[in-house]
Amino acid sequence: MERRKILKSSLAVLGTTALVSLGYPVTRFVIPPTENNNDERVTIDKKEIPPGAAKEVTFQGTPIIIINRKESGFIALSRVCGHLGCLVGYDKFQSKLVCPCHAGAFNLDGQVISGPPSNPLNRYDIQLTSQHIILG
Repeated sequence: MERRKILKSSLAVLGTTALVSLGYPVTRFVIPPTENNNDERVTIDKKEIPPGAAKEVTFQGTPIIIINRKESGFIALSRVCGHLGCLVGYDKFQSKLVCPCHAGAFNLDGQVISGPPSNPLNRYDIQLTSQHIILG
């Protein structure tokens, strides 16, 4: 076999491996997970989410983020951006939610503060007990 053919084959294998290695994590990041979580309630211990922190959960197949806002307590919001369906992330240091697709930003109430999204994030009702947060 000629060196040129070996080099072309090696580059094709390496290129395909690199594409698959990068493509899978990007796809998992952009597309929301589809779990069959038919539980009607999600219970979380309040100690798991200190003031200023957040916890990501899945509720009825939708990625949800529960945030303990320092001034106004707990809130549960959908992580799915209404613009293209990308998953927003919590920026603890700037106290906002950021969509990685087009730099859309939401305040901690889920309202749009910048970028292309035109609708706020969906809000979910939660019940608070002395020790738990109950979603659903």
